[in-house]
Amino acid sequence: MPTIYDLKPRFQALLRPLSDGLAGAGVTPNQVTLAALLLSLLNGAAISLFPQQAWPLLLLPPVLFLRMALNAIDGMLAREHAMQSRLGAILNELGDVVSDSVLYLPLALVAGVDPRLVVLIVLAAVMGEMAGVIGTQIGASRRYDGPLGKSDRAFVFGLLALLLGLGVPAGLWVSLLLGVTLALALLTILNRARQALREAA
Repeated sequence: MPTIYDLKPRFQALLRPLSDGLAGAGVTPNQVTLAALLLSLLNGAAISLFPQQAWPLLLLPPVLFLRMALNAIDGMLAREHAMQSRLGAILNELGDVVSDSVLYLPLALVAGVDPRLVVLIVLAAVMGEMAGVIGTQIGASRRYDGPLGKSDRAFVFGLLALLLGLGVPAGLWVSLLLGVTLALALLTILNRARQALREAA
């Protein structure tokens, strides 16, 4: 299924000059990965501490975009500048899961947002990333199948935060959006497991 992840090659092409410049300055992929994690922690903490204020919510969309850029850059630094490492692979996978969790779970504290749906989506996201990684253990590639990959989750939660931050009243639409997101997250787990099995066979 097509996802926003399919746009990654074009996004990387735009970021390549910056990536090359960072490599020339001696910046490592692990440093970029940790910077993305720190950025996520700060925004998640702001939402947790001030769940009824608009500014932490309005920060979320640009933070998510910047995090996506940093994630793309750390991968390019590793692959295109011979900086791949076992530690980097671990940080990359764990960093994504932790960043998602610390950014999205605080939204459960925002008025009008069903905390149960937020928690279930985050759990499904963690399982989806696990399903993607498990592919490598059975002889397949790391799976990024949709319909709800990391970039798609970022779009959904970024849109939710933007609308709420702009003062759009929370209502049934929030639960409907989160309910559809949860269903797509569960479908993503199944798709990644199925495609991994198909590839390994």
